[in-house]
Amino acid sequence: MLLKQMKYFITIVDCHSFTEAAQLCYISQSAISQQMKALENELGVELFQRNNRQFTLTLAGEYFYRHGKELIEEIENLKKETIRRGEDRELSLKIGYLRCYGAQELHHAIAQFSKTYPEVDISITNGTHEELYELLKSHDVDLVISDQRRAFNNDYFNYELLYSDCYIEISNLNPLSQKEKLTKEDLKRISCILVSTKQQESTEKDFYQNTLGFSNQFLFAQTLEEARLMVVSNRGFLPIEAVGTLPPPAPGICRIPLYHHEHQLQRNYCAFWEKAKTNYYIEEFAELLRQLLKEI
Repeated sequence: MLLKQMKYFITIVDCHSFTEAAQLCYISQSAISQQMKALENELGVELFQRNNRQFTLTLAGEYFYRHGKELIEEIENLKKETIRRGEDRELSLKIGYLRCYGAQELHHAIAQFSKTYPEVDISITNGTHEELYELLKSHDVDLVISDQRRAFNNDYFNYELLYSDCYIEISNLNPLSQKEKLTKEDLKRISCILVSTKQQESTEKDFYQNTLGFSNQFLFAQTLEEARLMVVSNRGFLPIEAVGTLPPPAPGICRIPLYHHEHQLQRNYCAFWEKAKTNYYIEEFAELLRQLLKEI
């Protein structure tokens, strides 16, 4: 059975006319009629009940039309996906995420994505919010997982993942570790520890001090692990956002919700990528991560 014959048959049924179907298929009416006779001969059953220029479908014809149309759609999707993959000369996905990010869902999303799309080479980098923003603008990363710090840019997809609860990690040696919740007022005499590169220290300090309203005293760590070692030694507190499932706090550290009046503070986390550079893999990864975060 030729795929072309199946397409002719479906077109005839959709048009309710051999003549119109022939015109759409760019063949003569006699040729399309001959193709349908050949199809019926191959199947050994009649698909049409003909009455002069009119026709109805037999039971076999109705079945063949219904399932044949589904099959044609699947074949077209297969064709499109094959072409798309063939045109992607270098299958890669470059992901950037915040240096202070510590939840597990990003790791799960990368593992699941790699299992589903083993042909895609994933590279991962971290940085501060501003570093990631510059990497995205310079096309050094395809997708950024970060907090929202500025108004959404219409040139980018601003794919909201979740509003994350804010916490403070503080040493068990600090008397504030006995409280069930903390406010920024409670923390104003304690140093705030931020994870940042040397180049971005002033930018991070400005954001946490002037936008978020934390204390005037700041200490900096290059990595999340280094920051937590500073917390254990009771040098200050570390702001943490639960962008997914956080691992239990390390020994010697308490994790306490950060409140403003009667509500726990939250931050908006998103996946950002450039609209002009969007592709199937970026969209698939962003949706996969959001679905994992929804399951929490």
